[in-house]
Amino acid sequence: MTVPPQQAPVCYRHPNRPSYIRCTRCGRYICPDCMRDAAVGHQCVECVNAGAATVRQVEGRFGGRPAGDTPYVTYTLIAINVLMFVLQVAAPDIESRLTLWPPAVASGEYYRLITSAFLHYGLAHILFNMWALYVIGPPLERLLGRARYGTLYGLSALGGSVLVFLIAPLNTATAGASGAVFGLFGATFVVARKLRLDVKWVVGLIVLNLAFTFVGPLMGSGAISWQGHLGGLLTGGVVSAGLVYAPRAQRNLIQTSLAVGLLALFAVLIWWRSMSLLSMFGGYLHGG
Repeated sequence: MTVPPQQAPVCYRHPNRPSYIRCTRCGRYICPDCMRDAAVGHQCVECVNAGAATVRQVEGRFGGRPAGDTPYVTYTLIAINVLMFVLQVAAPDIESRLTLWPPAVASGEYYRLITSAFLHYGLAHILFNMWALYVIGPPLERLLGRARYGTLYGLSALGGSVLVFLIAPLNTATAGASGAVFGLFGATFVVARKLRLDVKWVVGLIVLNLAFTFVGPLMGSGAISWQGHLGGLLTGGVVSAGLVYAPRAQRNLIQTSLAVGLLALFAVLIWWRSMSLLSMFGGYLHGG
């Protein structure tokens, strides 16, 4: 009895090409032209495309359109902070006019609550904040979409400023993007929990930075606004919870209501603090 020779396996996309290499994902034979490098072994073209589609779906799963490969909002925020720092160096009076000084805010210069988040005290200050924004911002921007990510950043910055205005000493002027950055820290924790990812590194990052916030001044590193850091962290956590836990059917309504509600709350707190300070000083406070 004659046994016919066993036929060599062929590439599933090119039947005329013998191949002994299998796709590590689907198990089909693939030739070198159909082979794509993967984290483990090689995958076929179809499996690579399917994996890419899954990644895109995850990136935009919280209601915003995927930000794509370039995190434009993050880079724009970094550029604005750097530009403002250059202007600070070139025109030192900008600092006194735009930092968060409570008496000036209570006198009606409410813009300081926002402008102070784009000013920094020294090169080390801006380098640390921009490095943190560069590292932690892009993943959040891709997951949330540009509009929601920008809202998260802005509300976190404002939340940090509001807490500074409420309880910081009146004779201190505050500046820095730290409140917004801490808001991104809080958002990263909430998003990671929602995605069932390991959050130990995020918790460690937050604890380390909070520890430095309170211990740093005792070690001679200068005054650090714990009010701004804590206010930004809490605001970022609240905003991101609304972004990732809102039911899909009512996502836009809930997220919009949350943002408007926080702005209304901040406005009431700012008004209350302003009236308290004006009453304390006889209705007059000298601006910056």
